[in-house]
Amino acid sequence: MAQDFERNIANGVGTGATTLRTADSDDAIVGIMVANVTSSQITVEVYITVSSVDHHLIKDAPIPAGSALQILDGGAKVVMQSGDVLKIKSNTASSADVWVSVVDAIST
Repeated sequence: MAQDFERNIANGVGTGATTLRTADSDDAIVGIMVANVTSSQITVEVYITVSSVDHHLIKDAPIPAGSALQILDGGAKVVMQSGDVLKIKSNTASSADVWVSVVDAIST
């Protein structure tokens, strides 16, 4: 069975939690890139909410002005199950653009 590659994007992420993806099956996140679009350093946190509990992938990670942070690297993957919610927030309003690459409905 062929894999279904998808993407989720967000522009101008700020201080409120932004939902990037809600899993509707067994999904694998294969990449998360966060770009700082401001002229000052920001810090970000990326986490998955499972049954109202937040599980951080990264917390208070600094991203210099005009730079980006790759959250998953070296072939790492994060599995989400149905109902899990991937979120991001920054310490600065309208400061981050995000690109998430996902394999949806993992084949067995």
